[in-house]
Amino acid sequence: MEYQLSFRVNEHIYLRDPESSELGKQIVKNAIDLIYDLGFEHFTFKKLAIKMSTTEASIYRYFENKHRLLLYILNWYWSYMEFLVDFSLQNIQNPNEKLAKIIELFTQSLPESVGKLDYNKFLLNQIVLSESSKVYLIKEVQEINTHQVFKPYKDLCNKISEVILNINPTYKYSRSLSSTLIETAHSQQYFSKNLPRLTDVADQKDESFVFNFLYQFVFAALKKD
Repeated sequence: MEYQLSFRVNEHIYLRDPESSELGKQIVKNAIDLIYDLGFEHFTFKKLAIKMSTTEASIYRYFENKHRLLLYILNWYWSYMEFLVDFSLQNIQNPNEKLAKIIELFTQSLPESVGKLDYNKFLLNQIVLSESSKVYLIKEVQEINTHQVFKPYKDLCNKISEVILNINPTYKYSRSLSSTLIETAHSQQYFSKNLPRLTDVADQKDESFVFNFLYQFVFAALKKD
């Protein structure tokens, strides 16, 4: 069975909704492939147009620049992860088990595309590990934030924060811990593969190490006095 997950992405990110046409969907799909292959620094709309056998002008009708396209991709990822968290936790009652499952979700590779129409989530996940900070570590971040384009990320952190408070209602830093969980999962996976001496990965598998490290870190922080 083939299907495509569709999420409502903030309209201030794009000029024309990519979900409104087959060309728009192909722009996002091929951009994920090309950013993974080249890296965001070397990715250009000209190269994307060549890959798609189309024109740069057709891509610029959807996105003002490549930063907005990356922001769109990241918004899709954050929405997908919130969907995945909801789906994975629906039959779990124990809050400790819920948080452990969330840590697992953020420290394992995502599956490849389920159907022909779906974005390749494995490549998307790899882009997130190496490129995600580039959408908010920019000088214009506060101006961009006025349009609530980071809301899916904030909603995801808030959902994790609620689970944290179910474990320890007196914990004062639930939102900070939830965003730290996500960012640390990303950075430690990236470092484990590319700069392993910045980690203690040693002989462990990358995903096992990051899960074990984050599990110990997060639950130690939530330990009640």
